[in-house]
Amino acid sequence: MGAMSASAPRRVLLAAPRGYCAGVDRAVIAVEQALEQYGPPIYVRHEIVHNKYVVKTLEKKGAIFVEQTDEVPQGEIVIFSAHGVAPEVHREAERGKLATIDATCPLVTKVHKEAIRFAKDDYDILLIGHEGHEEVIGTSGEAPEHIQLVDGPKDVAGVEVRDESKVVWLSQTTLSVDETMETVGALKEKFPNLISPPSDDICYATQNRQTAIKQIAADSDLVLVVGSKNSSNSVRMVEVALGAGAGAGHLVDNAGEIDESWLEGVTTVGLSSGASVPDVLVEGVLEWLAERGFGDVEVVQPMQESIQFSLPKELRRDLRAEAAEKVRDSA
Repeated sequence: MGAMSASAPRRVLLAAPRGYCAGVDRAVIAVEQALEQYGPPIYVRHEIVHNKYVVKTLEKKGAIFVEQTDEVPQGEIVIFSAHGVAPEVHREAERGKLATIDATCPLVTKVHKEAIRFAKDDYDILLIGHEGHEEVIGTSGEAPEHIQLVDGPKDVAGVEVRDESKVVWLSQTTLSVDETMETVGALKEKFPNLISPPSDDICYATQNRQTAIKQIAADSDLVLVVGSKNSSNSVRMVEVALGAGAGAGHLVDNAGEIDESWLEGVTTVGLSSGASVPDVLVEGVLEWLAERGFGDVEVVQPMQESIQFSLPKELRRDLRAEAAEKVRDSA
């Protein structure tokens, strides 16, 4: 550590809200309940949420994560992750005689429904999002012939549509709010009749976590966001913090990934976590910081969250029996 002047006490600004959103909470509980109710193995198509710790914890309890539906043996139960899937994946599960639990976040489902509705009315749909992200793959699959991906403002120049009076934009739910509006602005310049979705697609949790981290960023010499590298909303939070004036910013899965040298000359650390991160990992970081003199923690909470979603309806049925029946019927 560099020499610290007595006038600069070390402190942590802890953002709230942070961590688990309602959709992640619901998806993780769905896997836990399925394991409890039907016993292992329970197959999960794709990481249930983008967090290493959560995936490992569920694997220990008997969840098996697969990339493709055809990796699941006939008659087993498969859970679809919070990011949602394309209709083709539901058909694959049907063909494979699988019982399914759909843990897609209801806010992602809302975007899917918008895509279906606008495609039915023969609109060109401009989906703002990151190429290859599961959520984008799932939403695009609802109407592939109507949807084209716009991955940030740089893509706008290359966008072409059939009829400029019938264009709508939708977006991935976990993007940076500011960058998305910048992309929308550029699209509106190109297509003045561009329609916006009935309600903002970027979810409440993404927006709230970005608002909270913005509020602490300018006062922070260093911002730490707890989250996994493949978590879109966590990666965006670091970008937002740096854009809002943080001295430095890093994404870490846990306290073990913090580099001690980052604390050089630092008096204020801003701390938050992505929407798929359990708070136990944040507590670990707080302990790590306290051991290094950052014991003074101030919670900065610009807004409260109280949203909850009910669990997937399939958990209220005996899926093991249903799956066995599907296989019997086909025999």
